[in-house]
Amino acid sequence: MNRRITAALLLALAALCARADDGSGLWLPADRARDGMGTLDIARAEVEGIADVVFRIAAGALPGNAGPDGYAITRQDGRIVISAASPVGALYGAYHLQRLARTGGIPVEPDIRESPRYDLRLLNHWDNLDGTVERGYAGHSLWQWDELPGTLSPRYRMYARANASIGINGTVLNNVNATPQTLRPDYLSKVKALADVFRPYGIKVYLSVNFSSPVLLGGLDTSDPLDDGVAAWWAAKADEIYRLVPDFGGFVVKANSEGQPGPQDYGRTHADGANMLARALAPHGGIVMWRAFVYDPDSDDRAKQAYDEFIGLDGLFDGNVILQVKNGPVDFQPREPFNPLFGAMERTPLMVEFQITQEYLGHSEQLAYLAPLFTECLRSDTYARGRGSTVAAATDGTLFGHSPSAIAGVANIGLDDNWTGHHFAQANWYCFGRLAWDHTLTSDGIADEWLRATFSDDDGFVEPVKRMMLSSREAVVDYMMPLGLHHIFAEGHHYGPEPWYERAVRPDWSSVYYHRAGSAGIGFDRTSSGSGATGHYFSPLREIYDDPSLCPENLLLWFHHLPWDYRLANGLTLWDNLCLRYQAGVEAAREFQKVWDSVEDKVDRQRFLHVQERLRRQARDAVWWRDACLLYFQTHSGMPFPPGMERPVYDLDELKRIRLDLKHHN
Repeated sequence: MNRRITAALLLALAALCARADDGSGLWLPADRARDGMGTLDIARAEVEGIADVVFRIAAGALPGNAGPDGYAITRQDGRIVISAASPVGALYGAYHLQRLARTGGIPVEPDIRESPRYDLRLLNHWDNLDGTVERGYAGHSLWQWDELPGTLSPRYRMYARANASIGINGTVLNNVNATPQTLRPDYLSKVKALADVFRPYGIKVYLSVNFSSPVLLGGLDTSDPLDDGVAAWWAAKADEIYRLVPDFGGFVVKANSEGQPGPQDYGRTHADGANMLARALAPHGGIVMWRAFVYDPDSDDRAKQAYDEFIGLDGLFDGNVILQVKNGPVDFQPREPFNPLFGAMERTPLMVEFQITQEYLGHSEQLAYLAPLFTECLRSDTYARGRGSTVAAATDGTLFGHSPSAIAGVANIGLDDNWTGHHFAQANWYCFGRLAWDHTLTSDGIADEWLRATFSDDDGFVEPVKRMMLSSREAVVDYMMPLGLHHIFAEGHHYGPEPWYERAVRPDWSSVYYHRAGSAGIGFDRTSSGSGATGHYFSPLREIYDDPSLCPENLLLWFHHLPWDYRLANGLTLWDNLCLRYQAGVEAAREFQKVWDSVEDKVDRQRFLHVQERLRRQARDAVWWRDACLLYFQTHSGMPFPPGMERPVYDLDELKRIRLDLKHHN
């Protein structure tokens, strides 16, 4: 009896002593740096206790074109040597050494030479000055504008450290749906305070600007980009910013899109607007990132709009303008083909814009590891100059020689203790930074790094959980929108399914616009006999996408409207394949629960329970998606569910009455 009591007490004591973990530390070890340290001192603090390290900083420290961010890690006379051309390069080297120490160990004789694939590696925050975050699912904004510049949250430096550890070197502080208020002198002093915190970590600040600021803030009668007074106002504003923040990065602009003002309001082109701003920034070395996310409610196909509007402007932009292009031609869908602008605009620098926050992938409620989505786009071949003309090559400067090269991700970070709402959503912040540094890294390798650094180096934990992560994005696609279906979300919040939604203010904000289901079939005809969007791609892609027998099945209904009884390669009908894909997604989501439960003894209780609760909801919501979509589509197909498929548990009328209130996310 005494032995049993003692054993029980020991187990209870062990449970009490187990370190609770709220996820606030991210993938990083304890921070040994202090406020006020310079970049090189931070680098030294980051490797303290890891190894005997010496730093060598010199302009010619690295051969070739490694640039200021590159570094080498070698061993000489028994000491680890980190060589770099700048203190920031040395800091990146220190984080590489730290990562090695936490994920498998430092090689006995390291010979590591690294430099980033992209010059500018940015997070875009869609944060508003009132503390809300558009499409943000991890609490309110990090930026406490009402307290700045006098009070600096310790999370600002933690944020900078986390970004530097994965190679991110820029942050856009505010929403692309920008308010002119951001450019007021009192707010610029707040921007300066943040820039001062971020600078030792190699991070520049950028701002999204409202194109009508000269009218709304400056009191001018016009914001016409060809008006001399408007150009002078922007030049003076740029001078004001750079006096406060000498290393300010530049502007992001969303113009003539979704009601935002822009040069077309004055009969001018996107190039006219971008170049006017670029000339204001040029004397200071700043850049303009002009977003290509535009679409016209009168267009026959929203997927064509950006290409049609920008292709004729190739070569007309100033040298310090970069077009910021979403990875797909519609809007951050769970699966899209790559945007055909990549590769098509040879004389204009383009940058990829990914969405790290899961606006269309289950918000912070669902596990969806996004490295496979990012790499799927980056490694897609545009065939712009023959085979090997990937999206990555078209944007990193290697294909067309543009400089600087850039990449951006819409941040998923907020005030939640664990930063991203879901512990596994931290992996998407991490993988974006790692791929921005080196897009040749694998989804598997990045997941392995992140799991070992964040949770445990135990293979018994890492291997099953990594397999779960690697399959998660495909599972979400399956239970939401398989076979190329897209944008069939509920109105407004983009969380749940609403394939029957048709009462939108404009047609391309409805679900029926995209899936076009009817008795004759389902899918959007973008072939040469449909909207013609396949013609935006280079051969042989245009021919592949144009032919349903050649088109990849995971994009089939993106490019084709097909009969319900159309036979796919496996011999089954389109309807049966659609049903079985939805079912596969549900089964995968249920399997995630089993995987996570199997590693309960290998992770701290706090994070285990948090993730378990999220996975439980994901499995329920997968059934919701499956039932809502298939029951609705069945009203058009009139076909029975295939043998072996689990039957719906909901009624369609019941599902149509669901109304979610997700205001707490914004």
